[in-house]
Amino acid sequence: MDDVLAGLRAIAEPTRLRILVLCARSELSVTDLVDILGQSQPRVSRHLKLMVEAGVLERNREGARAYYRVAERSSGGAVARALTPLVPVDDAMMATDLARLETIRTRRSERAVAYFQENAVRWEDLRGLYVDDGLVDASLMEAVRAEPVDSLLDIGTGTGRVLEQLADHVTSAVGIDNAKPMLEIARDKLDRAGVNNCQVRLADMYHLPFPADRFDAVTLNMVLHHAEMPGEVLREAARVLKPGGRVILVDFAPHELEELREQHTHRWLGFSGEEIGRMAHSAGLGLEPAVSLTGDPLTVCLWSARKADSTDLTTGNTGAAELRAAS
Repeated sequence: MDDVLAGLRAIAEPTRLRILVLCARSELSVTDLVDILGQSQPRVSRHLKLMVEAGVLERNREGARAYYRVAERSSGGAVARALTPLVPVDDAMMATDLARLETIRTRRSERAVAYFQENAVRWEDLRGLYVDDGLVDASLMEAVRAEPVDSLLDIGTGTGRVLEQLADHVTSAVGIDNAKPMLEIARDKLDRAGVNNCQVRLADMYHLPFPADRFDAVTLNMVLHHAEMPGEVLREAARVLKPGGRVILVDFAPHELEELREQHTHRWLGFSGEEIGRMAHSAGLGLEPAVSLTGDPLTVCLWSARKADSTDLTTGNTGAAELRAAS
C-alpha cells in the first residue's frame, strides 16, 4: 500500500505527469527532457530524482549520460502504466510535448542513418559470406518462441533486431551493448516500431548489471566470436538466468578466414560443438543438439543450453584457456 501511495504522490504534479507520459513512450535523457519541457536542467533533474525514488521511473546510466523510462518491476511502475493511458494527448501542452519528442526521435534516426552509411559496406561484405540473415533470424526466433518467455536478456544487442522481432513474445526484454552508437540505433528502431516493453542499456557482458536468476532466456546472436573470454560470457549469462531457463547462442562454426580478425575484429574463428559444450558445462548449462545453417564459406550454428534447477555456478573453469590454445 505504501509503495502505491508513494507512486501516486510522485506522479501527482503537472511536470512530473508530463515526464511520465514521455518516458512511457521512449527512453529519454535529462537533456532530452530539458529540450522537450523547456525547463531548467536542475528542475528537471529534481523531478526525475523524486520519480526514481518512488519507483515510478528507473534510471540507466550510459557513460556520462543517464536514460529514464517507466519502471518495470515495482508498484510505482505499475501505477504509472495504469495512469498513463488516462492522460489526454490532445491537451495543448501534452500535444506540444509529444511533437517535441518526435523531433528528438528524428535526431536519433538521423544519427543512426549516418552511422549505417559509414559502416554499411563493411557489414555487407561479411553478410555475403554466410547464409541469409532471414534464415538465421527465423531459426533464432523459432528457438526462443518454443517456450513461454516472461523476461528476456539480449547480450550484444547491437541494433536491437532481436528485441524488435521478439517483442510480441515476451513480457519484457533488455538488450545490452558496450557501443553507444549501436544503442542509439536500437532506441530509434524500437521507438519507430512502437515497442514499449523492451529497453536497451550500456553494459559490460562480463559484468551484467542484474541479480542472479533474473531472466527466463538469454540470447547471444553473433556475439561470442568477438569476446576475449567467451567462457566467462556464458558463465555470466548463466548467472542471471532462472533455473530451467535457456541460453540461446548463434555463432559461426569453425572456419579459416583469418581476414575476419583484422577487418571485423573477430577474436575467434568460429566454435566447434565440443568447445561450446565445454564452456556450457563449466557455466552449469546443459547443451542441447545444435542447428546448422550452411553458407559459403561460413556455416552458422544455433545452440541452446539450459540451466538445471540445482546448478552450482560457483565452480569450474570457463574453457577460455582451451579456446586460446585452439586459436
